[in-house]
Amino acid sequence: MSDLPIPVDLLPVPLEQSYRLMNHGPTVLVSAEHAGRANVMAAAWACVLDFGAEPKVSVVLDKATLTRELIEASGLFALQLPTVAMAQLTVGVGTDSAREVPDKLARHGVELFRLPGVATPMVAGCAAWLACRLRPEPHNQAAYDLFIGDVVGAWADGRVFQRGRWQFDTAPDTMRTIHHVAGGQFLVTGRVLQA
Repeated sequence: MSDLPIPVDLLPVPLEQSYRLMNHGPTVLVSAEHAGRANVMAAAWACVLDFGAEPKVSVVLDKATLTRELIEASGLFALQLPTVAMAQLTVGVGTDSAREVPDKLARHGVELFRLPGVATPMVAGCAAWLACRLRPEPHNQAAYDLFIGDVVGAWADGRVFQRGRWQFDTAPDTMRTIHHVAGGQFLVTGRVLQA
């Protein structure tokens, strides 16, 4: 697996605004790496847990997943927001297990890149990325498969997120985020309504 260069449209998002990246409930891709082995999986149950200067997120990760094992070993993970253009990739990495399909990232066309100072590889092509440090909660992890992360860095594609706001009305439709319902069916983020 080779790493791509950093995407040119990637812009940093202030930590106190990072909750806005996930507040609309999108499906996420979870990436992690430990001892030279990286993996990516899809997760529909992820959300903002806290915002402000020390934002937190939560995500449910089944005990059987390699990604969970990598997170528990490294203490680090990233959440990424896949787009309409990535729907098939999202289903693929959410369906195939790296334990049974060791080449699943290549098979599904997952391309990774690295950001300076961030140990976790990021998935190229997404609308946003959040680098997280695991906040160990052994009871929640064992009983509920619930993982909590402190957001330590956030970035977004400037074509779809600017000045702390999603720009879905002016961005290409293929850049809209997706929301998994069941069985490979997604809803697509719609138009912006200002009240």
